[in-house]
Amino acid sequence: MTRMWKASTLTSLFSALAFLVIAFPSPVSAAKTLEPMHGIAMHGEPKYPAGFSHFDYVNPDAPKGGSLKMAVVANGFDSFNPFDIRGIAAAGISEYLYDTLLAPSDDEPFSAYGLIAESLETPDDRSYVVFNLREQARFHDGEPITAEDVKFSFETLTTKGHPFFRNYYSDVSKVTVEGPRRIRFDFNETSNRELPLILGQMPILPAHYWKDREFGENGLTPPLGSGPYRIGSFEAGRSITYDRVEDYWAQDLGVRNGRFNFDKITYDYYTDDTVALQAFKAGNFDFRLESSAKNWATAYTGEKFQNGTIVKEAIEHHRPTGMQGFAFNTRREVFADPLVREALAYAFDFEWANQNLFYGQYTRTDSYFENSELASSGLPQGRELEILETFRDKLDKDVFTETYAPPSTEGKYGLRENLRVALELLRKAGYEVRDGKMVNAETGRPLAFEILLFQQSFERVVLPFKNNLARLGIDVTVRLVDSNQYVQRLREFDYDMITQVIPQSDSPGNEQRGYWHSSTVDLKGSRNYMGVNDPVVDALVEMVIQAPNREELVYRTRALDRVLLNGHYVIPQWHLTKDRVAYWNFLQRPAETPKNGIDLNNWWAKP
Repeated sequence: MTRMWKASTLTSLFSALAFLVIAFPSPVSAAKTLEPMHGIAMHGEPKYPAGFSHFDYVNPDAPKGGSLKMAVVANGFDSFNPFDIRGIAAAGISEYLYDTLLAPSDDEPFSAYGLIAESLETPDDRSYVVFNLREQARFHDGEPITAEDVKFSFETLTTKGHPFFRNYYSDVSKVTVEGPRRIRFDFNETSNRELPLILGQMPILPAHYWKDREFGENGLTPPLGSGPYRIGSFEAGRSITYDRVEDYWAQDLGVRNGRFNFDKITYDYYTDDTVALQAFKAGNFDFRLESSAKNWATAYTGEKFQNGTIVKEAIEHHRPTGMQGFAFNTRREVFADPLVREALAYAFDFEWANQNLFYGQYTRTDSYFENSELASSGLPQGRELEILETFRDKLDKDVFTETYAPPSTEGKYGLRENLRVALELLRKAGYEVRDGKMVNAETGRPLAFEILLFQQSFERVVLPFKNNLARLGIDVTVRLVDSNQYVQRLREFDYDMITQVIPQSDSPGNEQRGYWHSSTVDLKGSRNYMGVNDPVVDALVEMVIQAPNREELVYRTRALDRVLLNGHYVIPQWHLTKDRVAYWNFLQRPAETPKNGIDLNNWWAKP
């Protein structure tokens, strides 16, 4: 599960019939009546009881008021629709404008509690789910949120929205409005236990607002929502401010108490991160999450840091860090051969980069599910080995006999030995060196490719990698584009190699289809950045989605991790188990940080 939290009106006759069915059920219906639940866990029971007042990691007495200014390093925005593949949506839209049926907790692997939905009903096999909506749930114009709005949202997102939604909710077979505030979803796949929870993540759109509007063509007209904030002032492409809804319908619910405390939240756009950092230190915005090890080590100094006006903290988290790496687009002929991909990994010198560029702050990543019990390690054994044995004839023997580790330059010969190994692998893949250039022995075509970037600061990582590849006779072009062009090229898979982060949660599920499943290889806008197209991966993804309990989920995910690593789809980079943050001292945060790390929506301004 990824951290997303991401029809017409019923006729009088239909409403009356629905009432009769509910009020006077047949004996068969009565036998199937389920006890409504206030919350649901992926496996086991949810932590918080019915009627809980607040999450443990928030301050229920946090004062409302003040403002929060943030920075976005990007080339602006041109849309207020975050659910459409066209355009670049303004930061914060989906998070602040739209409520969902359920709300997640950040101190459990994957549990969710009623937000728009007061309760839900689902059988043991989770073959369907019914959501019962709260009577007080309202859009910002005062109109109630109804089951028709939920149905409209599902149909709109899966037919007109980003392809992600179509794939994410592909196992829904039927949607039935059973009453003004009661809606049922039936599923094709009864072993997909995650479906009730991920349907709870769905943002609910107002059907009456979109009735006379074309979804996806709203541009910069502020849309109608139901969440804790509405759009206030904005300057196209440069700044947007969200105003807290003072009569927000859900503000006293346990899932909202102590959260969304600022009266105003502003995002200002910067085209350069160096300029943004200086603007932060000058007081032009209030909070910064630092991604650069060099900046963290050298730039957060001066009187304001010494006297505590600006606070600098590295806050530990326990969430999976996922995978960050150089991602190969295997749709391109140059990267179609896994031997070539494996060879190029030997030219990346992480140890040199960590010492000379990162001040020794990072740890090398060796799993797609890094920093969690889901990560594979050592040789497969026990239940994990049983799972992999069913695919033995379709897997490389190394899956069973070799412990995966990204190439290291530690040791006596360092990079020189790595380049020798790379050369041998390239020869096995049918390449040879002619006149100092690595070429295909049959076609004579040079081995050359482009690395696409949008962060200039990353050039200092890529250029040494390029130089190492040049020693093998491989020509690499580094192309820097603006963030908007980068997003468009990603959507079209118009790149050879990129640096990409593939995030993971502590409870992987349906989103894995979007990352690895063959059905998403040619789906524009999908997150299958590497073009993974492997029937074994497809089967393992489905097994992860259908895991009946936590223990089995762990084994199946480790097996998937191991097969992906063996496919050499990325050159792993690094990870950090702390959030490096700096903020002006009027900002206050709760004493407890949940396992998923900091969440500014739990912070507040000092009165």
